[in-house]
Amino acid sequence: MGKVLRCAIYIRVSTEEQNLNGLSLPAQRKALTEFAQANDYTIVGYYADEGISARKPMKHRKDLLRLLEDVKKDKIDMILVTKLDRWFRNIKDYNITEEILRAHNCYWKTIFENYDSSTANGQMVINIMLSVNQAECDRTSERIKAVLDYKRSIGEVTSGRCACYGYKVKDNRLIKDESVSHIVEDAYKHYFSCYSIRSTIKYLNGRYGDAAPSDNQVDRFFKNETYAGKDGSNLNYCEPYISLEQFNKIRQITVSKVYASGNYEPYIFSSLIKCPWCGNNYTGYRKKQKLKNGGESIYVKYRCGNKFKRHSCAHFTEYKIEEYMLTHVSARLEREMADIEFRKQKAQKPDQSEAVRREMDRLNLLFQKGRITEAYYDEQYEILEKKLSEYTRDCSCVPEELYRELLDAFSGSWQELYLTLDKAHKQAFWKSTIRDIQIDKETHQISGFHFITKLE
Repeated sequence: MGKVLRCAIYIRVSTEEQNLNGLSLPAQRKALTEFAQANDYTIVGYYADEGISARKPMKHRKDLLRLLEDVKKDKIDMILVTKLDRWFRNIKDYNITEEILRAHNCYWKTIFENYDSSTANGQMVINIMLSVNQAECDRTSERIKAVLDYKRSIGEVTSGRCACYGYKVKDNRLIKDESVSHIVEDAYKHYFSCYSIRSTIKYLNGRYGDAAPSDNQVDRFFKNETYAGKDGSNLNYCEPYISLEQFNKIRQITVSKVYASGNYEPYIFSSLIKCPWCGNNYTGYRKKQKLKNGGESIYVKYRCGNKFKRHSCAHFTEYKIEEYMLTHVSARLEREMADIEFRKQKAQKPDQSEAVRREMDRLNLLFQKGRITEAYYDEQYEILEKKLSEYTRDCSCVPEELYRELLDAFSGSWQELYLTLDKAHKQAFWKSTIRDIQIDKETHQISGFHFITKLE
C-alpha cells in the first residue's frame, strides 16, 4: 500500500466578482475537499485568506504564512488550490514560496487546471502564466483606479463599507447623519477648547455614556480628511464638519505629540521645540531635586529625544521657555505686522521689475553680438537676477487677514489672562498660535519662533 499523502487546502477570494463567479470561499472549500477525498488524501488543515488580492505582498496573507510555517515543520506533502490565480499572481513571492516547498519536499496542485511544477518546462509555463496574470492585474488596477478617481471627483462614495461615524450614504453620496451629527460637532467644539484628543474622548464618554462613539471613531475625527469635506483632490466631496484650515491645524498639532506619563499635568511646550542638530522635537521630563530643608522639588525640563543616542543638546526649564515667549511674542508680532505694512507701501510704488527684465534682454543681445565678454555677462546678469528677485519678493504682499486670529489671541492684557490658565489650556494656547520654537545651534539659547497663520 502506497504512502497516504498529507494535503493542505488553500483557498483565497478577493472580490465580490469572484464570489459571484462561483469562487467564493465555501465553493472553493467544497470543491477541494471533494477532490482530496476522491484521491484518498488526508486533509491536515484548511488555510483561507479572505478579501486579499494574490498580488498583495505575502506579509498580508496571514493564512498563507501559517501554511508555509507548517510546511517548514514537514507536516504537509502537497497543497491543493483550485486555480493558479488563487495561489499566486506575483512572480517574486511565488518563487520565494517555491524554494520553501522544494526544501521540504512539498508540491502544489491545481484541481481545475493542469500545471506541473516538478519539471523545467512546467516551471516555464507557470512563470509565463504568472506574468500574464500579473500584467492583467496591473491593467485592471489602473482601470479601477481611474473609475474610483472619477467617482471621487463627482462626490460619489467609492467604498461598499459603512460610512464613517457622523455620515450616512444616500443616493451613493455621503450626507451628515442627523442622529449623531450633534455629537461630532460637540467633539470638535471641545477639542478646539483644549487641543487634546484624549480630553475629547473623556468628555464624550462622560457626557454621552453608551451613546458616545468609540475611542477609535473619535480618533478618526482628527485624522480622516472626509470630516473636512475632502477626498483626495476633491475639496467638495461632502458636507464638512470643519474647514480644511482647521483640519490642517489639527494634523499639525497632533504630529509627534508628547503626553505626560502618569497623572502629571501635560507638558506645555510638547512637540513645539525643534532640535537644531537633528530636527526632532524636544520632549518634556520631570526632575526631582532635594531641598536643604529635607523637602523635594519637582521641575519640568525639555531635551531632544535623541540626546542619549546621537548628540548632546541644550536643556531648558519650562519656566524659562514660558518667560521667553511671554516676553517676546508681542514684539515679534508687531515686527511682522510692520513688515506687512512696509511691503504694502512698497507694492504701491511703480513696478521696477519690467525695467530689470528689459536690461537683461539688452545684456543678452550684447553678448550674442560679441560686444561683451562672457565673464562680464555672467557678472552683470547675476546682479540683475538678484534685483529682479528682490522686486518680486517685495511686491508679493502678505494679506493682514492671515494674522487676524493671532491679533485676536495676543490683544489687550493677554499675558494676565494667560497666567490664570491651567497647564492643559496653556498648552492649547501655544499649540493654536505657535508652529515651532527654534534653538540657536551656536549659543544653545532660544533664538525665535514661528507663528501659525492661515497659510499654514
